[in-house]
Amino acid sequence: MEKVKAGDITIEQATEHLRHLPYEDLGFARVDHHRQIRCGFPEVIYCPGKTAEQIISIFSALAAKGNNVLATRAEEHIFEALSKTGKFPQARYEKSARAIVLEQKKIQPAKNIVPILTAGTADLPVASEAKVTAEIMGQPTEIICDVGVAGLHRLLGQVEKLRKANVIIVVAGMEGALASVVGGLVDCPVIAVPTSVGYGANFGGIAALLTMLNSCAAGVSVVNIDNGFSAAVTAVLMNRKIEAISKQ
Repeated sequence: MEKVKAGDITIEQATEHLRHLPYEDLGFARVDHHRQIRCGFPEVIYCPGKTAEQIISIFSALAAKGNNVLATRAEEHIFEALSKTGKFPQARYEKSARAIVLEQKKIQPAKNIVPILTAGTADLPVASEAKVTAEIMGQPTEIICDVGVAGLHRLLGQVEKLRKANVIIVVAGMEGALASVVGGLVDCPVIAVPTSVGYGANFGGIAALLTMLNSCAAGVSVVNIDNGFSAAVTAVLMNRKIEAISKQ
């Protein structure tokens, strides 16, 4: 559209360009190159169920467009296979988050920090996935670890910082009560992430999920079990809208 406005191409040429499919057919995958335009972030590779060769092919297709690339739930051997291609020397492996990150495009960072709270240290892998996802989208974050309800004084020391946030991510396993407590202390949306951390009656995160869904604190929304990725994307989109409105 900018080229049409500048007179570099005709309307007919632009129309022909737009007729091309906005995805790349790799046979086993159709890589969505227009997701950045529609949704504000590029397509992300979910690694489980894919072979190393398939992941590398999708990674290469996304990287070729100059966007940042994120591969989630990636085991270390996938990163090693990617590194051996020699194509992406800047790619790094975030071990705690189990994510492969390639930053090619500088994104104007948001002003506000999104706090990511964990009830315990065992929730850090999910919190790390949220952090890596948010930060590749240009959203600064801060992990505040081990502030669960078993010792509420640890959380209360963070309240002043939490009240400055536009949106907060809370990651908790066991019974998942932390999200309700935080929701009762702040005036911003809380995105709750139940984790599969817990003893037998936790049922792999279902107990925490049900607690969060039944929260008596208003303003608490819930994503799926262990889904730090979705929580991060939701938080970033919320914060972007809030900051855009504040500029008007």
